[in-house]
Amino acid sequence: MSSVIAATRFSVLDRSRTREGGTNAQALRDTVRLARELEGLGYHRFWVSEHHGVPGVAGSAPTVLAAAVASATDTIRVGTGGVMLPNHQPLVVAEQFGVLESLFPGRIDMGLGRSVGFTDGVRRALGRGKDDADDFAVQLEELLGWFRGTSPTGVHARPAEGLTVPPFVLAMGEGAAIAARAGLPMVIGDLRNRDRMRRGIDHYRAHFRPSPWAREPYVVISGTVAVAATPEEARRLLIPEAWAMAYSRTHGTFPPLPPAERVEGLAMTEKERGFYEGGLAGHIAGTEEQVAHELETVLKETAAQEVLVTTSTYDREALLDSYRRLATIASG
Repeated sequence: MSSVIAATRFSVLDRSRTREGGTNAQALRDTVRLARELEGLGYHRFWVSEHHGVPGVAGSAPTVLAAAVASATDTIRVGTGGVMLPNHQPLVVAEQFGVLESLFPGRIDMGLGRSVGFTDGVRRALGRGKDDADDFAVQLEELLGWFRGTSPTGVHARPAEGLTVPPFVLAMGEGAAIAARAGLPMVIGDLRNRDRMRRGIDHYRAHFRPSPWAREPYVVISGTVAVAATPEEARRLLIPEAWAMAYSRTHGTFPPLPPAERVEGLAMTEKERGFYEGGLAGHIAGTEEQVAHELETVLKETAAQEVLVTTSTYDREALLDSYRRLATIASG
């Protein structure tokens, strides 16, 4: 086994993707069930996401879902990838994570992002605009202040104050610079654009300022990893999400995941086909041997300490099998 892979933590972000013919409730229960399975396979942490008004994603309330995941598991770390801070008051976010940490001490992660919604309609419903993302650094400082009891308001966040909930910054665009200045661990994607990812990591490490939360840089790289018995089977795992992305780019809405065989039979426009083929490219996918080789390459390029796997597909059994195979790679 590769020593660089052996030294790396492997974790999972599940977006609670809905499937054609399925329900939101099924998607959320599938997320909780997957967390239990992955705990048994030795994964380090399990994160859930925040999306609003998206037909293909059931996970709209990550701290609520994280509570369900934590209560259904025993040892795996549980967190958010992430809570979109511009959508919320930092005090409320601190209180929510304070409750989670109080109920599940030593197991909660606070992954934070700066997105403000998928569409103009969602942003209006949230009472936010695109420019609100520009306030992320200020909101982040306020949020961390609630845990340290340094708010100038004289108000105290209960039960958050005095607790230590590890914060992570989801680094898209400005995120790497913000994570470095704040001295926080950084999650960066995606694996499909290695040059951009490396530039973000280099900037983060060069400008990192030690903080009470992290004494040195900590890099988590994120993206899709699909492992199967053959390269063809691994590629089929990518098909539902690739089509959903292509559909969203051409129709303006992100749909539930279709079965791969339905996608393979579709007649696509040239534009759809272009987005679809692009969505299949650049991921880490293949047999155990192929994936191990690709992981070793990217880990040597980035010197990341952790991989956060974000794979979504229609076939839940095939997805779980992929995670089993990846756990075998990770454990040697």
